[in-house]
Amino acid sequence: MSPKKKTEAKTEPEVIEQPQEPVEPAEAEGAQVEAEKQELERLQKELEQAKAQAAEYLDGWQRAQAEFSNYKKRQEAERAQMAQFANMGLLRKLLPVTDDFERAIATLPDNLSRLSWCEGILLIKHKLDAILESEGVKPIETAGKSFDPLYHEAVTYEEAAGYTEGQIIGEVQRGYMMGERVLRPALVRVAKAPAAQPPESTNATEKKE
Repeated sequence: MSPKKKTEAKTEPEVIEQPQEPVEPAEAEGAQVEAEKQELERLQKELEQAKAQAAEYLDGWQRAQAEFSNYKKRQEAERAQMAQFANMGLLRKLLPVTDDFERAIATLPDNLSRLSWCEGILLIKHKLDAILESEGVKPIETAGKSFDPLYHEAVTYEEAAGYTEGQIIGEVQRGYMMGERVLRPALVRVAKAPAAQPPESTNATEKKE
């Protein structure tokens, strides 16, 4: 018989656990402070981004509000201008009536000016003047003024003593302004330079001598 083999029991090597080093309280506190610092930085960054976005929204809203306000102003100005143009046509038609009143009053005899019907006509004239004034209609000044083609229309050019060239001598028809616009130019007589006198001849001089 073969010799009996002895089986040796295999034993696993014993694992010896190394004792973990205890975490020092200072290191744990430092790690927590670092984590809190990072979290704070993250929150600050998000806050700055939110502020920048809010500022952008506010700027856009303010621009939109300013544009809308300007749009409303333009619309109001255009409506006012259109209304003014519409009134100009009507008021221009009333000016000949004013001219007729002024001519009638200028030729009114003194002995009739105190009659009741004359006073009634004067009252109507005053009401018409008040309506024109309320619409911004004012007469164009001509007395002592120089001729200006923007406001005056020359009817004649005359030589007149005491007037310089281009000065208005008299008014033929009154002109009117409506605000900054000419409703009707004034018809005027304008002074011109006197014609040059021809020099006296030698024979005429000798005769005088």
